[in-house]
Amino acid sequence: MNLINNFVLRYVRVIELVGVLMRIFSFSLVSWMGDQSPFLFVWSLNTLDALILSWTAVLKKDRAYTILNIFWIGVGIIGILRATGIL
Repeated sequence: MNLINNFVLRYVRVIELVGVLMRIFSFSLVSWMGDQSPFLFVWSLNTLDALILSWTAVLKKDRAYTILNIFWIGVGIIGILRATGIL
């Protein structure tokens, strides 16, 4: 695990940028497509970017962004469950 964490810390700026671009893209799809949005894809992408951004925030010891992105993981899981019809 230390090897992976060291890799993430070495490339943290690029990894965070990818996470932020994923979030922008997922919310842009909803804005552009409205009710025609592929909601399962959007929520899956949003949850994945929240995992990425949470991981980088934890490694950087950034409590505010850790809490924010863990919140988004929860929102994403609920969104996935709603998009699949489980909730």
